[in-house]
Amino acid sequence: MAKNKIKKLREYQKLCKQTAQKFRSREKEILTWGLGICGEAGDVAGCIKKTFSHKNDQISGIRENIGDTLWYAAMICNFFGWDLDEVLGENIEKLKKRYPKGFSEKDAKRKGIDWNEK
Repeated sequence: MAKNKIKKLREYQKLCKQTAQKFRSREKEILTWGLGICGEAGDVAGCIKKTFSHKNDQISGIRENIGDTLWYAAMICNFFGWDLDEVLGENIEKLKKRYPKGFSEKDAKRKGIDWNEK
């Protein structure tokens, strides 16, 4: 268990900035964060596959790579000036509207995706 507990996502975002590479180009910066989150998410998937399909215990790797994935998510939010607490709150509100009584297969079978759904 980590000794330092983060109490607020805003604090986490600040700490992420302290450990991040500095870029001369904003384009290179966002490309790095965007590709990084994809790579770490792939590592999570690989550890899950190894753990459950190959009986090779990678549970600690799943945990580590979840942390790395969230680091990249925080850096993407930092790049755009977004507060991670707000982004997550907006996500919950969207899901509450989509599944007002909790998840159901019926509600999940929407046709198409409206990225601007209100």
